[in-house]
Amino acid sequence: LADLDSLERRIVSVGKKAKGGDKDSKAALEVMEPVLDALRAGRPARSVSLEAEQRAIVRTLGLLTIKPVLYAANVDEASAAAGNALSAKVAARAAAEGTAHVVISAAIEAEVAMLTDDSDRRDFLAALGLEETGLARVIRAGHELLHLITFFTVGPKEARAWTLQKGLKAPQAAGVIHSDFERGFIRAETIAYDDFITLGGEAAAKEAGRMRLEGKDYLVQDGDILHFLFNV
Repeated sequence: LADLDSLERRIVSVGKKAKGGDKDSKAALEVMEPVLDALRAGRPARSVSLEAEQRAIVRTLGLLTIKPVLYAANVDEASAAAGNALSAKVAARAAAEGTAHVVISAAIEAEVAMLTDDSDRRDFLAALGLEETGLARVIRAGHELLHLITFFTVGPKEARAWTLQKGLKAPQAAGVIHSDFERGFIRAETIAYDDFITLGGEAAAKEAGRMRLEGKDYLVQDGDILHFLFNV
């Protein structure tokens, strides 16, 4: 209702400017009208099919229902692996809106949180037919919904995970760490996550020839282990 009220008020002034020949207002009006129709029909703004440029216009309107939504269905322990009739309804609702859903059990999550040993956690989850926690599924689904990926930097004292928008290149990934890294980017020593884990670390990956030197046009992949070379 807040979105509907806001857009109904804004479309009046935008419409007047569009009639006066303002090109930006005409473009905005073409986007606002179908979004307003959806809101009047009780559907969220995100349900309207829009091109990338049109979606950029909608984002400037500050509408709550344009934001992505992730549905989480909380079920009993016995239904955590396969879901139940109620979680199926949540899944159907999410599918109808073109968004994502996950099935979790808060009871299981509470029990997992009390286990301090990783082996005990894996055994506990396996006994319930689960490969990972509900929290892990929520995080993964959230990343996919927001088109985010994770890359890693690994040093002698610590390893860190960094979040990056999917589709960005190596210099932009370097900029997530520090603006100087992006400004003076030379190249990125890159190891794929699977190679890093399978071979047992950076040194072994180098010896096996699995480390690559990537330049400014490299599209960072989810899970990449990166070491940036730069000069400022």
